[in-house]
Amino acid sequence: MKIFLAGASGAIGQQLVIQLVARGHEVVGTTRSAAKADALRKLGAEPAVLDALDPEAVAEAVAKAEPEVIVHQLTALSGPMSLRGAKQMIAATNRLRTEGTDHLLAAARAVGVRRFVAQSNAQWMERGGRPVLDESGRLEPNPPGDAAAAVAALRYLEDAVTRITWADGIALRYGGFYGPGTDVSAEPDAVMARLIRKRRIPIVGTGGGVLSLVHINDAASATVAAVERGRAGIYHVADDDPAPVRVWQAELARALGAKAPRRVPAWLVRLLAGQAAVDMMTRAPGISSEKAKRELGWTLQYPSWRQGFVEGLD
Repeated sequence: MKIFLAGASGAIGQQLVIQLVARGHEVVGTTRSAAKADALRKLGAEPAVLDALDPEAVAEAVAKAEPEVIVHQLTALSGPMSLRGAKQMIAATNRLRTEGTDHLLAAARAVGVRRFVAQSNAQWMERGGRPVLDESGRLEPNPPGDAAAAVAALRYLEDAVTRITWADGIALRYGGFYGPGTDVSAEPDAVMARLIRKRRIPIVGTGGGVLSLVHINDAASATVAAVERGRAGIYHVADDDPAPVRVWQAELARALGAKAPRRVPAWLVRLLAGQAAVDMMTRAPGISSEKAKRELGWTLQYPSWRQGFVEGLD
């Protein structure tokens, strides 16, 4: 098939290009940076340099590509991990999940795309219920104030994509990424790994929030499966080992050769970083990916992050 991949130069975008091309698909991949065009071309994609918030540029690129499938992996979640930088990245990502989604959907409908696959995530599943949720679970209806805009943007994307009637609209709720090209890897420029080595990412409060993780290669292979045979709706994409933050964070430090993370009281983190960070570390539930395995025929290279931290960080 011919596939238009929006956000092809990101961590999962690059893995998607590799896997889609290997399976015989023709990929047109977008990037905002002309400097990254050659890298995409070397991976096997035809690069399209554009600003996804420019509706005319998006419409023109999609019309030129004439794809059968559009994959929406647009985020702005890269760069220095400071409080101010994080707020800017989240705000930019919120626009890509609302305005950017609208532009891609309009362009998709105009050219008769038959499947539209978009990136959501499972970080803000509803709190206070079961520790592990399937796709019947909803996004948190009452998030902390400093996360409200981000959760609203995720909800907007999921609703906009899964309610289209002219194509199969699919939203993938990913677990937390780790592995090559992500911030959780053994690479020298991996931001989160560097901070963990410096013991600057503590266990907050009880560290009892449950987080589901997924290796970046597995996240990409689930996306390829959705591209090829997904049905309209939501799929969860994570490994089979949801675990409390305090457990996997300590194991990650060990895998990176770092000292054990410090513990910091929740009230202090709330003062320094806001309620959303505390909520994520102490109240989040994990997710089950049984639907994706059953309906998409998806298999995991790393069924557990315990194996992935040892074998798949570099």
